[in-house]
Amino acid sequence: MKKNFYSTFLLLLLPTILISQVEEVSPPDFIKTITFKSNTTQGQLPILKLGEPLNLEFDALTGDEEDFYYVIEHFNFDWTPSTLVKSEYLKGLDNQRILTYENSFNTYQIYSHYDLRIPNIQTRGLLKSGNYMISIYDDYDELMFSRKFMIYEDLVNVGAKVKRSRDVKVIAEKQSVDIVISTNSINFNNPLETIKTLIVQNNNLNTTISDLKPQYTLGNELIYRYDTESAFYGGNEYLFFENKNVRASNVGVQYIELKELYHNYLYANISRKDRPYTYNPDINGNFQITVIDRTDVDIEADYTMIHFSLLHEELKNKDLHIYGNFNAYAIEDYTKMEYNPESGRYECMLRLKQGFYNYKHVAIDKTTGVLDEGAISGDFWQTENNYKVLVYYRDLGARFDRLIGYGDTSSVNISN
Repeated sequence: MKKNFYSTFLLLLLPTILISQVEEVSPPDFIKTITFKSNTTQGQLPILKLGEPLNLEFDALTGDEEDFYYVIEHFNFDWTPSTLVKSEYLKGLDNQRILTYENSFNTYQIYSHYDLRIPNIQTRGLLKSGNYMISIYDDYDELMFSRKFMIYEDLVNVGAKVKRSRDVKVIAEKQSVDIVISTNSINFNNPLETIKTLIVQNNNLNTTISDLKPQYTLGNELIYRYDTESAFYGGNEYLFFENKNVRASNVGVQYIELKELYHNYLYANISRKDRPYTYNPDINGNFQITVIDRTDVDIEADYTMIHFSLLHEELKNKDLHIYGNFNAYAIEDYTKMEYNPESGRYECMLRLKQGFYNYKHVAIDKTTGVLDEGAISGDFWQTENNYKVLVYYRDLGARFDRLIGYGDTSSVNISN
């Protein structure tokens, strides 16, 4: 009897234990160049207005024309599963095969390019705003990768402005984001509890600031002007290279060799942490596939081996990685740089599709696992960064978090 009681208790407790924040799953080595092309040509975090189409593309480097299937799930503000059933947020069916794909043409690297567009015949649209995740499975029902995206309703105006940090201790290193939410005469119940905010720097979900409360109201406006809570490290402008022509050196490429693929050797970078800030326009960590002499970049852009190097003394307690949105800012084994004592450089080689890429060198503490973006690049208040502000609302008694507003700003005109 006691055993049955404990078994029943654990079964009742199990759903509570299993409910946790969901994380993106990185793809295996043979899947590359995962790109949302919904409302931008750059690979970046997709934030779509309700009703806009979703377009996810990726390459499978096996060239075997495998079958892949997609599943779409809805999540709360904190990325725990929402209580909505699928028919409430999705019109039609998911768990369908991706039907549109093409094989590469006239490339050294053989691959198949997959193109998923929603709405389509089976999945006719997404009905609710909020947080979503799309997961891609293979024919054996094994998860290949997953990516987060957001859908918003344009119900409130979201104003954002970037200022230098008000904390004098980090005034030279940090940027603070002030927010003003105009409710447009909508009566929100208890906004201190029902409205939640999310601030995203450079499309990187790993460094977001979330759930700030409005400090006060002014008429129909909610005001957020924090001294420290809304501050980000400014970082530095991203490094970049472009290899739209694989047979000739281009921006950031020192020289080229043709082996099994084209190998592009980039100019060696140096530490910028203790150097003066220099403005150098970038695309804030994103990437864009470009080819100079082809018409269809999706299947005619080739893959190249990119050789990165950093002139730096060996760090005994830190690992260095290549960091950027080319892999959704994930820290992977293949992004780790190895120290070469003969050249006195950290070196790394990545297989990337032709294009324009932003990247930087970051350090991971070997003991704590903490990532430091400014360890090599430095942190400067002048750095041009992009900030996105998302506003969520769950009314009293509601079953899910609606994404009711979206604002976008840049620190290019940062002020004190």
